[in-house]
Amino acid sequence: MTVQQLILSLVLATMVFAVALDLKVEDFRRVAQAPRAMVAGLFPQFVLLPVGTWLLTLALDLPPNVEAAMLLVAACPGGNLSNFVTHFGRGNTALSVSLTACASVIALVAMPFNFSWTVAHNPTTAAWLTDLKIDPSEIWISVVGILAVPMGLGLLCAHRLPAMTARIKKPLANFSLLALLLFIVAGLIAQRQLLTLGLLPTFGLVIAHNACGLAFGYFSARALRVPERDRRAIMIEVGMQNSGLALGIIAVQFHSDLGMVVIASLWGIWHIVSGLGCALYWRRRDGGGSAGAAA
Repeated sequence: MTVQQLILSLVLATMVFAVALDLKVEDFRRVAQAPRAMVAGLFPQFVLLPVGTWLLTLALDLPPNVEAAMLLVAACPGGNLSNFVTHFGRGNTALSVSLTACASVIALVAMPFNFSWTVAHNPTTAAWLTDLKIDPSEIWISVVGILAVPMGLGLLCAHRLPAMTARIKKPLANFSLLALLLFIVAGLIAQRQLLTLGLLPTFGLVIAHNACGLAFGYFSARALRVPERDRRAIMIEVGMQNSGLALGIIAVQFHSDLGMVVIASLWGIWHIVSGLGCALYWRRRDGGGSAGAAA
C-alpha cells in the first residue's frame, strides 16, 4: 500500500467513525428485521446495473475500452463513501453500512462473473475478455479496516463515552464533509490534463451511466415499498460504485489503458458530486427537522 492509499484509507476510516457516533446497535437490529430493504439494495447492484449497462453498450457504438470500462464499473460493489453521503442526506445509515459490507463480500464472486460474462457477450468487447482476478485480501482489508473496525469503535464510543461523543461529533462531521469536498477537488486536479472540451461527450456518458445507477436503486426501493430513509440509502449505495477498485483492476489487468482510466476516474469524481447533490437536496427538503420515515 502506497502512502497516498494509506492516507486515503485513514480518512475514509475517520469518516466511518464519525458516522458511527450517530448510530446505535438497535439501528442494525432493525435492518436485520427488514430483509426486504437489503434485497432492494443488493439486487440492483449485482443484477440491474450490470445487465442494464451491458444492454446499453450493445445499443451504443463506442470504443471497446470505453465499453469495457463501463461494464467494469457497473460490476463493482458500492464504496465506503456512500455511508457518509447517506448519513449526510439523512438516510438509513445502518442500512447503508450493512449493504456496503454485504456487497463487498458478495463481490468476490459476483464481480468477476458479471464483468467476464458481460464483456464476453458483447461483440465489441469480446476481444477484451480477461480472466479477472481479485485478491480477496484487498476486499477483506477494506471491509475490516475501513468499515468494520471504525464502525465498531464509533458505536462503542457512543455507548460508553456519551459526553466525549457529544464533544467530538460535530468537529468530526465537519471534517468528513471537508474531506469529501477535497476528494472532488483532488480528482479534478489529478485529471486536469483530460478536462478539455473533447472530453464532454465522455463526461456526459458517465453522468448518464451514473444516473442509471441512481434510478435503478430508487425504483427497486419503490417497487419493494421500503421507507423513505431506506430508499435514500439504497439509491446512494447503487449510484456510488467503488470506482477506486475499478482503477486498481485497470492498472493491473489492462496496463492502465487510457480510455478505461478516463471512464473510471470521471466516475470517481462524478458519483461524489451526484451523491452529495442528492444528499443536499434531501436535507433542504427536510428543512430543519429529521428525515421523514414515510413510505
